[in-house]
Amino acid sequence: MDSLWLIPTLPLLGFLLLTLAPLTIGTLPRKLTGLIGAGSIGLAALVTLLVGQDFLASGQSSFNQVLWQWFSTGDLHINFGLQLDALSLVMLSVITGIGFLIHVYSTGFMFDDPSFGRFMAYMNLFVAAMVMLVLADNLALLFLGWEGVGLCSYLLIGFWYTDPHNGYCARKAFVVTRVGDTAMAIGLFLLFREIGTLDIGEIITISSSQWSTGDSTVTLIAFLLLGGAVGKSAQLPLQTWLPDAMAGPTPISALIHAATMVTAGVYLIARTHPLFILAPDALMAVAFVGAATLLVAGFTALTQTDIKRILAYSTVSQIGYMFLALGVGAWSGAIFHLMTHAFFKALLFLGAGTIILSLHHEHNIFKMGGMRKRLPLAFLCFMVGSAALVALPLTSGYYSKHDIMLYAWAMPNTGPWLWGLALIGALLTAIYTFRLVFVVFFGPESSHHPDATEVKGLSMAAPL
Repeated sequence: MDSLWLIPTLPLLGFLLLTLAPLTIGTLPRKLTGLIGAGSIGLAALVTLLVGQDFLASGQSSFNQVLWQWFSTGDLHINFGLQLDALSLVMLSVITGIGFLIHVYSTGFMFDDPSFGRFMAYMNLFVAAMVMLVLADNLALLFLGWEGVGLCSYLLIGFWYTDPHNGYCARKAFVVTRVGDTAMAIGLFLLFREIGTLDIGEIITISSSQWSTGDSTVTLIAFLLLGGAVGKSAQLPLQTWLPDAMAGPTPISALIHAATMVTAGVYLIARTHPLFILAPDALMAVAFVGAATLLVAGFTALTQTDIKRILAYSTVSQIGYMFLALGVGAWSGAIFHLMTHAFFKALLFLGAGTIILSLHHEHNIFKMGGMRKRLPLAFLCFMVGSAALVALPLTSGYYSKHDIMLYAWAMPNTGPWLWGLALIGALLTAIYTFRLVFVVFFGPESSHHPDATEVKGLSMAAPL
């Protein structure tokens, strides 16, 4: 477990190498660029596997590793410390495991792009920041990772910056999420003023003895943290940035806007859940924000024609499911759905990327039609991912959603209402997913792309 520090360090080294090498020795060969970019994440995934095995074998509930003191001013002493427990191990496995597969996919999808090296460097920096976010043992270090993934999201959404629309979408994402980040920062200031520390373990220990359930101070802090989570995870009313974020390359949509960054808000609430338990009003707000987002995004997905925007609204909707789970106290169910969603939604986005590339960058589903024969791999992947998304029995999505709905039903007073909203959300998911699959793969063959053939290459096929 002493190798824990390597997990954020390896992607960071990959970023530094890809950024500095062209400035010193000239442009790297594309294959070497892909090897460094994907290889650094693959090594991080391997270290995660080894550290995870050691952690589970040790029987410890958590493992802390202090690397150095970050800064000290007055009564505030912040260490650069890492914490591994069950929650962070699940998140690490998702970030490095799915992240590695998406990096491999990117070596094929983005290989011909003139800025391939810059793309891989940004991707590596994002993974380093996300790993830091989930491993941080204090909220100041967590906030560093939090802002790091926001920066990388901006850089990657506006990756093709020569198109003014892409720049607009990147700025929109940056500004809208800043609203939530400001609320979160104020919450951290308030926490430090009241408790005198930002160490997560100490906050959890002290808060239960310092505040009684329903105390106005802890309720305000919980609402401010919820504001940060709403912005980063694209929940009502700050959900508008995520669909526009589809302006970035498709692997970005899979990594940042489906599997990892947008679940940071879910992670934040789960990590600080003792504070929310002391603030029942804030916890109920989490549930109803999630339920409202689940329905609004589900209805919106029904009206979209862009394949990536349909999946984007689906992501907003499914994260609403996770917020609903957190609000009803289904902490494990929320993280379980986070994990299952990361796999099947990344699969759907990467499958969509294969379709888009095969059809010469076509995004309109009504110009696709009848693709099940011409794009067999994409068809198979979409059927598997869609089955899990709509929660067909025996799929991963079925078990995670089932757990959430059981907890919702058990809630006193509001339980049946929340259960009903979750059920309607599940029905909407089935409708817009069926519409997408039917139009693209079973609809009448489109005349717009008569020469469509599936993109070949192991780098894209193997991750799928």
